[in-house]
Amino acid sequence: MPGTGAAVRVPACLCALACAMAVLVSVGGCGSSANRPDRGGRAKPAESFWVNPQGTAARQVRQWQRQGRVREAESIKRIADHPVAEWFARPRPGPRARALVEAAARQRRTALFVAYEIPHRDCGQYSTGGAPDAVAYRRWIDELAAGIGDHSATVVLEPDAVAHMVDGCTHAAFHEERYELLAYAVRRLKRQPATKVYLDAANSSWIPDPDRMVGPLQRAGVADADGFAVNVANFETTEASRSYGHLLSGALDGAHFVIDTSRNGNGPAPRSRLREAWCNPPGRALGTPPTTDTGDPLVDAFLWIKRPGDSDGQCRGGPPAGQWWPDYALGLTRDARNGKSEQDGSSGRAEAG
Repeated sequence: MPGTGAAVRVPACLCALACAMAVLVSVGGCGSSANRPDRGGRAKPAESFWVNPQGTAARQVRQWQRQGRVREAESIKRIADHPVAEWFARPRPGPRARALVEAAARQRRTALFVAYEIPHRDCGQYSTGGAPDAVAYRRWIDELAAGIGDHSATVVLEPDAVAHMVDGCTHAAFHEERYELLAYAVRRLKRQPATKVYLDAANSSWIPDPDRMVGPLQRAGVADADGFAVNVANFETTEASRSYGHLLSGALDGAHFVIDTSRNGNGPAPRSRLREAWCNPPGRALGTPPTTDTGDPLVDAFLWIKRPGDSDGQCRGGPPAGQWWPDYALGLTRDARNGKSEQDGSSGRAEAG
């Protein structure tokens, strides 16, 4: 699978978060939970996710407003005004994590993170990279957890890492170590008292038989997590993702899950007509805004885990993976407004960050 967030940009001055006025987006609580106990506690009705006022979309809005591009700025506000995940894909995550959770805490909000530093990340494709070895990765996770501290955070853990073992992309020689590292990451992050962890579980097109994911997710420590995440950085519809998640949940003792709805408003691009339909496909649209009011007791939240407007990789004129691409961001807002709908399957590959 092509890579995800290795090229994620970090704001130039984290200290600006201390004085910037945060944009707030409240998210409602969903219905009653299943009969099983909640692992780690689900988002309650009063909780909200934090919107980073220094995010790439917010900075684009301000730039275009200064340039008099009012219409385009208003379109990008449809992204900037919603919480999106902050990707951690570089060494020394602690200071940045600490700055972000503290900024969120000042507004009594929850920070949304993606941990993306597993060794041998992305099988050498668009977002190749990750920690150099197991020792470095454990140290990286320790630092991320310490940076979060006692603050409220939700972490989506290692997009693609499990599925790349299932589809054979990650060499078998690395499997045992990867399972151990993922299980370690879950346990370590869950030692933080207000941190929820969701282990990435691919999507309904990439691994269409969810039974193939059950054993690997168990080995990766999903039982110790708050659940799993589906459709990360992909375009599968919410209903397809919900159905896929329910099948997985049924085989995982009723585990809860979250769905990435960031770019699934029109569903996936037509696989039959588009090569590499996972990579910056045209005609896609913003999906349901982030909320915990999902109407489904197993679905803890709809989240924007992929940052809408970030490139999937250097395809179709896009910049490197994870870099902000304003033209593509505008396309996501315009196609959502036009109400187009294309649902003809996708390659299953995802590009996040």
